[in-house]
Amino acid sequence: MPDLLHDPVLGLGLAAFALLLLVLPLAFWALSGGGTSSVVRLLVASANLCLTAQLVLRWIDSGHFPISNLYESLCFLAWGCTLTQLLVERSWPSPLVPAAATPMALGCVAFASFALPDRLQEASPLVPALRSSWLVMHVSVIMLSYAALLVGSLLSLAVLFTDRGKALELRSSSIGSGGFRQAQLATEGPGAMAAPLRLTSGSLSMAEQLDSLSYRTITVGFLLLSVGLVSGAVWANEAWGSWWSWDPKETWALICWLVYAAYLHTRLIRGWQGRRPAIVASLGLVVIVVCYIGVNLLGIGLHSYGWFFES
Repeated sequence: MPDLLHDPVLGLGLAAFALLLLVLPLAFWALSGGGTSSVVRLLVASANLCLTAQLVLRWIDSGHFPISNLYESLCFLAWGCTLTQLLVERSWPSPLVPAAATPMALGCVAFASFALPDRLQEASPLVPALRSSWLVMHVSVIMLSYAALLVGSLLSLAVLFTDRGKALELRSSSIGSGGFRQAQLATEGPGAMAAPLRLTSGSLSMAEQLDSLSYRTITVGFLLLSVGLVSGAVWANEAWGSWWSWDPKETWALICWLVYAAYLHTRLIRGWQGRRPAIVASLGLVVIVVCYIGVNLLGIGLHSYGWFFES
C-alpha cells in the first residue's frame, strides 16, 4: 500500500474506515439498550466529513470529478450512504438506523482500501468518452440513487427481522401518522357507539417506522435513478451515437429500475405494506450489488472499471 504520509487521500479513507468500524459495535450496543446515541451520529458525521475531504482532495489532484476508477467510485458510494443515513436519522433518531445502514458504508470503504490493487487506488486520467460535462451530472446522480436505494433496502430488510413473532398489520398510510388506526381505537369499548369520533396522538411501532422510512428513502432513490438513466441515455447518444446499447451495466440498471418500480407499484397500487414489499426491496439490494460490483469486477462492458479480467 502506498505511503499514507504522502497520500492523504488514502489516509482519509482509512480514517473513515476506522470511524465506521467504531460505529458498528456502538450502534448495536445502543440498540440492545433501547436508546439513541449522539456519539454514534457524531462518528458517522465525522466519517462523512473524512470522505468529503478525501473526494475533494482527489478532485483537486486529478483535475476531474473523482470517479475515474473503482476506488473513487466506492468511496463516493460510501459518502452517499453515510449522508443518507444521517438524513434518515434526522427523521427518526433510532439506534436501529445506524445498525442497519452502517455495514454498507463500512463494506464499501473496507473493500476500496484493502481489497483493490494499488493500481486501482491511484488516480488515473479520464478516457476521451468521459471528458464531458455530463460526467458530474450522470455519475453523481446514479451513485446517490444507489446510496438511497441501498439504505432504504437495508431498512426494509430490518423490517423482516423486527417483531418476527408478531403479525405485522399496518393500518396507516405509507407516509402517514397512523390516524386511521388511532381513530378506530378511540371508538372501541362499551360506549363506542355513543362516543364521538376523535383522533388521538399515538406513536408508531418500530416496524411501522422502519416501513415508512424505507418507503420514503427508496422513493427518493428511485426518482434519482430515473433521472440518472435519462441523463445517461443523453450522454451515450452524444458520446457513442446511440441512446441505448444494451451494455451489461445499462441492462442491470434497467433491471434495478424495474425491481424498485415493482416495489412502488405494490405500495401505491396494490396497497402492500410491511413484510411483503420488504421482500421486494431485499431483492433490489441483490440486483444493485450485481449491477454495481459484479459488472465492474468482471471487467465487461463500456461502463466497467475492470479487475478480474484486466491485464
